[in-house]
Amino acid sequence: MTEQQVSLVKNSWKIIQAIDPVLVGDVFYGKLFMTAPRLKHMFHLSTEEQSKKLVEMLSIIVGRLDRMSELTEDIRQLAIRHEGYGVKPEHYAVVGTALLWMLEQGLGKDWNKDVKGAWEKCYAVLSATMINTTRYTRQDNT
Repeated sequence: MTEQQVSLVKNSWKIIQAIDPVLVGDVFYGKLFMTAPRLKHMFHLSTEEQSKKLVEMLSIIVGRLDRMSELTEDIRQLAIRHEGYGVKPEHYAVVGTALLWMLEQGLGKDWNKDVKGAWEKCYAVLSATMINTTRYTRQDNT
């Protein structure tokens, strides 16, 4: 990610952080489960708890975007946990769609092609790291 993309992601995330995390989660999970209802069984917490965890996790990730080496290890650990929940590589695309939808709804007039592009790049890097981590984990276990 470029410095400008990191800055766009961080600044736009500040706007999202000002919104009630439960509302942020409702928008995200509403889109996710509307698009892929088969994923709902993976979520065992209450909507409120799951929403708070989502915002907390994204806040940590966004906060560390300018320290990618630290973030990469965090993302690898997150990938291993998510694999334990049953997340498969093909699930990342639908999660990315739900994330971008939530951001667009939350940012309103502050959502533009540059912000969208920055978040797309951010999610592409993060999801590729997660997918590759679980791929290597599976190979090590065979």
